[in-house]
Amino acid sequence: MKDDLEREILELLRQKKQVSIEEFTKTLYVSDSTVRRKLTALQEKGLISRTHGGASINDEYEFFPSFTFRSHQNSLEKKKIALSAIKLIKNGDMIFLDGTTSAFFIAEYLTDFKNIKVVTNGIDTLSLLARNKIHAYSTGGLISSTNGSVLIGKRAENAICEFHADIAFVSAQSVAANGEIYDCFEDENTLRNAMCYHAEKSVFLCDGTKFGRTSQYRLCSLGEFDYMVCDRDVRNYFTTDSLPKIIFD
Repeated sequence: MKDDLEREILELLRQKKQVSIEEFTKTLYVSDSTVRRKLTALQEKGLISRTHGGASINDEYEFFPSFTFRSHQNSLEKKKIALSAIKLIKNGDMIFLDGTTSAFFIAEYLTDFKNIKVVTNGIDTLSLLARNKIHAYSTGGLISSTNGSVLIGKRAENAICEFHADIAFVSAQSVAANGEIYDCFEDENTLRNAMCYHAEKSVFLCDGTKFGRTSQYRLCSLGEFDYMVCDRDVRNYFTTDSLPKIIFD
């Protein structure tokens, strides 16, 4: 995220749901006017609502947060993960990217590669690739009713099956200590599994917020991936030895 103060405001709101101007100023060591200006900007983005004397958060991370909200969460960690993950990419590769914000950050760094081709079901990711003049394919499909930033359904799955990628990058909402991966968007897990099946190598992208959480729908086990890219060393977290190669800086 370009604005660290906005990120800190959102993180404080995520923790407390509603925060006063006074609490913002004391916690973040900034002036009232600065806080009010940032709150106005975040409200215009649809991330928060102004209240009398403060602000409340619009999206709950535990349920169905918007792509914009998720892209603001832990953005520095996700950029760090993306910079580590792209080291697995070679010139000329075909890549699968799912519709997560973690994969979106990888798309930001593909301009340095030659003859890269990308297949994605992420609407925001596809738009970014187009702006950066990256050779990209859309899976097509139905816009998800619960996550409007992705395309889902049989058409999207069939499109993925028409390709064989060199590497697939996917993420999900939570990882248990036993290595099981879960997400709150059921239909997207079908596409993630298709991407991994039709790729030479599969990579799970995982920032620190995904540990110690629960979600409704199982994706797969970590051991089914070739690599896991994290923002820190997480090997001591797991109770299973069935893990992919873990990359962290």
